[in-house]
Amino acid sequence: QETGFDVFVWDGAPSHRGNDVKALGATLVIQPPYSPELNPAERVFEAIRAEVEGKVYATMADKQEVVENFLKELSSAPERIKKLAGWDWIQETISPIANPAT
Repeated sequence: QETGFDVFVWDGAPSHRGNDVKALGATLVIQPPYSPELNPAERVFEAIRAEVEGKVYATMADKQEVVENFLKELSSAPERIKKLAGWDWIQETISPIANPAT
């Protein structure tokens, strides 16, 4: 569902400060430093890292395949996604946007 918002959640990390971010033309939601609790995607990235770390892959393609398979499994498990990234404050915030009164 299209909400009509162009928003980019930005953690301000040095590697993310290029002009490309600003060139997006989206509203920037700038997070304070060291606040992964404000960026639910960080929890998903942690889960991906846990899936692939500590293993040796013959090729980068092999590692990519593991990540892609993990993401496919995750996308078919909404409850797991909510558990990873659906903190109460997030659910309460997006609920009015996702389910506008008609």
